[in-house]
Amino acid sequence: MYQWRFLIDPSLCIGCRNCEIACRNEFNSKGGERRRWIKTIENNDNYRSYFLTMSCNHCENPECFRVCPEGAFRKRRDGVVIHDPLKCAGCGTCVRACPFGAIKYSLRTGKVDKCNFCADRLDVNLKPVCAEACPTGALRHLSMFEEHPPSALRNVPGFGKIMLTRPSTRFLISGSLSRQDGGDVES
Repeated sequence: MYQWRFLIDPSLCIGCRNCEIACRNEFNSKGGERRRWIKTIENNDNYRSYFLTMSCNHCENPECFRVCPEGAFRKRRDGVVIHDPLKCAGCGTCVRACPFGAIKYSLRTGKVDKCNFCADRLDVNLKPVCAEACPTGALRHLSMFEEHPPSALRNVPGFGKIMLTRPSTRFLISGSLSRQDGGDVES
């Protein structure tokens, strides 16, 4: 299936939050909430601590789409999962269902909000603002016709459970996140 994907290399992320700030600046004026954030993954199971940039993963089988009683979610042909605030009742069912915490409830609007992959920018051949703002290349996007690299992983420690929703996000490890004993990050 062809769809837009985020490609993340946590070993390159320095935790600068440029992606988070660019996203906030792009959407705050439009009433949006925090759609991208940096998560610190602490040293566990002998893995080194690292930063992980998080947002909606535009899943192949989005749980938000399945559970929303109002039908406020739709999936575009290019794989981008869109939320329609006009249909949203603010019940929070999708917030509880998302295994990645990507959907946020807004006290300001009484509805939920999530990353839309900068769909309006994609439609005019621009990059998502978060990927454009990343100074190290830790966060990139792949076009809907571009295959992810064969070495890309579906999961890294701290990302979340991927079996049900099958997120489109992929991970590259160019540096070292490996265990102190020399093992590799799980695939």
